[in-house]
Amino acid sequence: MRNPRTRIGGDVCDTLVTFCYYSTFLMVPAVTQASVSAPLRRWPALVGGGLLNVALGTYYAWSVFIPALEHEFHWTRTQTSLVATIDMVMLASMFMVAGFIQNRVGPRAVATVGGLLFSGGLFLASFIHTLPMLYLTWGVMLGAGLGFGYLAPITVGSKWFPNQRGLVNGLAIGIFAAGSGIFGPVAGWAIPLIGWRATFQALAGLFFVFTMVGAALMKDPPDSYQVVPSSKAAAKPRPLNVDVPTSHVLQTPSFYLLWIAYALGTTAGTMVISQLGPFAQSAGYTTFAFTVGAIGSASGRFLSGWLSDHFGRLFTLRGVIVISMIATPSLYLWREDPALFYVLLFLVFYCYGTQLSVYTALAGDFYGTKYLATNYGLLLLAWGFAGVMGPVIGARVFMGTGTYQYAFFGSALLALAALANLTIVRAPSASR
Repeated sequence: MRNPRTRIGGDVCDTLVTFCYYSTFLMVPAVTQASVSAPLRRWPALVGGGLLNVALGTYYAWSVFIPALEHEFHWTRTQTSLVATIDMVMLASMFMVAGFIQNRVGPRAVATVGGLLFSGGLFLASFIHTLPMLYLTWGVMLGAGLGFGYLAPITVGSKWFPNQRGLVNGLAIGIFAAGSGIFGPVAGWAIPLIGWRATFQALAGLFFVFTMVGAALMKDPPDSYQVVPSSKAAAKPRPLNVDVPTSHVLQTPSFYLLWIAYALGTTAGTMVISQLGPFAQSAGYTTFAFTVGAIGSASGRFLSGWLSDHFGRLFTLRGVIVISMIATPSLYLWREDPALFYVLLFLVFYCYGTQLSVYTALAGDFYGTKYLATNYGLLLLAWGFAGVMGPVIGARVFMGTGTYQYAFFGSALLALAALANLTIVRAPSASR
């Protein structure tokens, strides 16, 4: 027979774990009896999503490997930079494809495929000797893994944490951005010691473990799953609790307004971000600018996601777009002042990162979570569009004018156009 003291002690520990999880990590002020066991059932979704995203986000560190590859194969910067563009296009397009598949086979299988493609592409890239093989392994294969692997943490987290959707999405996407900040320096340290091929292989093995464990933890809640909101959360206006199929979403004006706003807002960001290296160097700054930018992007994804839970998605997006309109041209004007340069650089990246997390949560608010995989997949194509057009526009403007001024001021105009769309758009509940 079980010792009563042991049973009581265990109950007390369970209660403390539940309370701490809610009050410190999820910032939820109260726990009701009906939801007391929810954190113990749903925390694996956060752990799994973190393991997946910290591995997948390392693709942002591609630039760490460029010098070694260019030195060995005598490739140009234009040739090696195309890898990042392929990755971004594959992520956006495969995310949508994975969404249709996930609706049929579930998130665990999709995340597993993503992890296999990502780690497999990285491993096979260690054997390349030609540029087409680099594009096929690190570009197409690894990029497809990004699309499949990036999907599950967002959709699964949104379903397990419907009352903290912005915070959870911001956490997942923020960890994705932080991956390069963790493993980029590790790769930079390892390449001179063991070479880029062995570094690829070591990271591939590590990321295989990360992604397989993370994928195993990806599981949707049961259909009967409900979370009882706290009294403060219950008093707030709730989004329309309707799951809109993707075919119907494409018939709503709100989707196209959001798509255009997302495309314009992130194009404004990528147009400037893509020029950061030469711009910072021309102004006399070191690679520390990339560190500040990464911190700003990760902060925007997490903090603004949390803010959007409390102040509303559209309000948060409109606010950061206004800040972006001011900060981007100011970054060019006050580039010679180190303090202002780093503050404004942080704000530019913060505004860019905000859009990636808040639009994710907004899609769930507008159209529900049941079809979020495909609905947000279509919306994410706007970010893929920005990933291609932003750097192209920024580079051509600089080549045509010989200055970064027009790219930075043009970015503010694109942000203004995005703000106009976000001012017009209304949630489906408000337009019915």
